[in-house]
Amino acid sequence: MQYGQYPDPSLTIAHLSDPHLLADSKQYGVIDTEAGLALALERLRRLDPAPRALVFTGDLADKAEPAAYDRLRAMVEPAAAEIGAVVVWVMGNHDEREPYAKALFGEEGDRPQDRVHDVDGLRIVALDTSVPGYHHGDLTDAQLAWLADLLATPAPRGTVLAMHHPPIPVPMMRPAEIIELDGQDALAEVVRGTDVRAIIGGHFHFTSWSTFAGIPVSVASASCYTSDPAPLDRFISGVDGHQAFTMLHLYDDQVVHTVVPLADAPEVTGFPSDVRAQVEALSAAERRDILSRKDSAFYASDPGI
Repeated sequence: MQYGQYPDPSLTIAHLSDPHLLADSKQYGVIDTEAGLALALERLRRLDPAPRALVFTGDLADKAEPAAYDRLRAMVEPAAAEIGAVVVWVMGNHDEREPYAKALFGEEGDRPQDRVHDVDGLRIVALDTSVPGYHHGDLTDAQLAWLADLLATPAPRGTVLAMHHPPIPVPMMRPAEIIELDGQDALAEVVRGTDVRAIIGGHFHFTSWSTFAGIPVSVASASCYTSDPAPLDRFISGVDGHQAFTMLHLYDDQVVHTVVPLADAPEVTGFPSDVRAQVEALSAAERRDILSRKDSAFYASDPGI
């Protein structure tokens, strides 16, 4: 039920990134990457409406171990099936094409892992920006030509471009410029003026937003560890905190991006879920009078809204 002037979103997508799963060890000897992913999946189960797609923008396995990809599928695919979501995998710089393709798609070879998914009329393009042997990103001329040909035909609900290396500046972590996406001008020429509604990425381990060729860009944080954008006396600082994913709610002409932290925090104000039925039983005028008017009896107990 809507309470305001906007209809319900037509489609909801969960954007997760950088789980960095390992076969049998902790990341840097400290981070339990499975625990972070499990927190994210538990959060997803709470959401209403449930996302129709879970998009993981790269660095799925920290060392590209086949057992890590197997564990990833064992954790994610049942959770996705439970909520009725499609899973979209995207290559990252920590992934390796051969084990990635074999473990996740049953394919052999080391070709770029570019794939197209149709989710209720929304085209999600998983674009492989990885460069074998390196951590920075790039796209070949063949990939750009393939993408241009694909985007020449609009999709019913438009396109979301999912890639590990996002095409944005990183002023809060300048060392990351060394491993950013190369050749961004060429990509801009391909996507400008197309039906691409959003570009989503990861790689930097903190949430960020920008625009690229007139298209909104959303960078999701990581579920393993995050990069501190305001470190003290450190060139780069990875911390065990602030992990999150991002929700995308698609409307006819808008996409709303919302950060969802993984860790629960102490509640300081709120109401139990059974209040929903009471609110929905009111007319729109009653809701406005009771819940918006400052001197309403509703605020006598100072709920802190």
